[in-house]
Amino acid sequence: QGVLVTGLGTFAVVQEQFSGEEEVYVVRRPVFQLDIDAICLQELAFPTVAIPDNIEIKTLNYSWLSQATSFPPHVVQDCVQETIFLYSFQLRNRQRLAFAFKDIGVLSCRDHVLCMRFYYDCVTGLESEASQIALLHT
Repeated sequence: QGVLVTGLGTFAVVQEQFSGEEEVYVVRRPVFQLDIDAICLQELAFPTVAIPDNIEIKTLNYSWLSQATSFPPHVVQDCVQETIFLYSFQLRNRQRLAFAFKDIGVLSCRDHVLCMRFYYDCVTGLESEASQIALLHT
């Protein structure tokens, strides 16, 4: 499953196979597919992540966020959109600030590469049996 945050990108969980010395591991790991306006990404490189077609992608559920925060849905949606707009504006103006997502990770720019770095607990929370392999490939 995955969530599209319009103007920013898509967060998803993918399942992949990795071969070890003696066995094959199937691991679940988080991925982020960037979808920011190309004008904002001038002079920046970013990893290309392909989310498989069989992953169901839903748009961000503003009604659920509204219930979780006790703000009206239109306020939540405006806040998210303005935050994405501000981050895009900062990237366009060569301000390389980190964008933190609670319990997920940080979208940051190092050495002109913009990429999502997932928190250890996010990766290991998805994969209990082969978490070290998932961490290595995330």
